[in-house]
Amino acid sequence: MIEICVVGAHLSGMALNGELLREGAELRRAVQTEPCYRLFALAGGPPRRPGLLRVAAASGVAIATEVWALPEAGFGRFVASIPAPLCIGTLRLADGSTPKGFLVEPEGLHGAEDISRFGGWRAFMASLATT
Repeated sequence: MIEICVVGAHLSGMALNGELLREGAELRRAVQTEPCYRLFALAGGPPRRPGLLRVAAASGVAIATEVWALPEAGFGRFVASIPAPLCIGTLRLADGSTPKGFLVEPEGLHGAEDISRFGGWRAFMASLATT
């Protein structure tokens, strides 16, 4: 099993979580990132998608994530289907682990909204539902 960290539409119960489940993924844990990231709501959709960008620690915040584990073949299929400007890199989590996970290419931030103040995608989405 290979771990992958998700921050948005692939979180449990969210719009794209079924893509993980179809590949045999198992939820391992919920954990925050180290405080060296910014979270953005990307332009476009549906579905709405976030972008996680690593930044200098002084300008970052901790972001809520979920770590899932996929069988090797499922991991390969899943990662191959990820569209730009999203990509897979190594994330730094508060529990000291460094799984692969979703990041965004800086070019993908044109027209994006910095939503780091919400601390995670679920809180951001909840804020939309109340406005």
